Amino acid sequence: MSEEPTREITIAFDGACRGNPGPGGYGAILINIRTGAEKIVKGREASTTNNRMELSAAIAGLNALRPGAVVAMIGDSQYVIKGITEWLSGWKVKGWRGAGGKPVSNKELWQSLEMAVARHLTVTWTWVRGHAGHELNERVDEIAAAQAGLAHG
Repeated sequence: MSEEPTREITIAFDGACRGNPGPGGYGAILINIRTGAEKIVKGREASTTNNRMELSAAIAGLNALRPGAVVAMIGDSQYVIKGITEWLSGWKVKGWRGAGGKPVSNKELWQSLEMAVARHLTVTWTWVRGHAGHELNERVDEIAAAQAGLAHG
């Protein structure tokens, strides 16, 4: 009996908000590297922040996969990427306190993101400059903007 091959997935994610706080949306595109198959996940909230939508996009993308994938995350949010790769361990050590001892914003979403990452074999994170012509980033930006009710142009 042969084992199922490891699923290698690229996820581009983005969030958008009209006002901060205001109506927001997020989107993620999941691409199976072997087959090229794509899946889009998206959502919206009536009153939220851009950072919450960025986190929600990453969480929704990861949670849309069966556990055990090798995932490459691509996004334009330094908040999400630095948060998960650099800041999270320190926040936990300090009892979810950040700079100056203030409580970490969006703690429940950071915890959800950490759990979503833990479901997979590996998750790597790549930052791309927003609105700079990166094809996948432009596509998820359009999805997130539409979910937030933003005119895109």
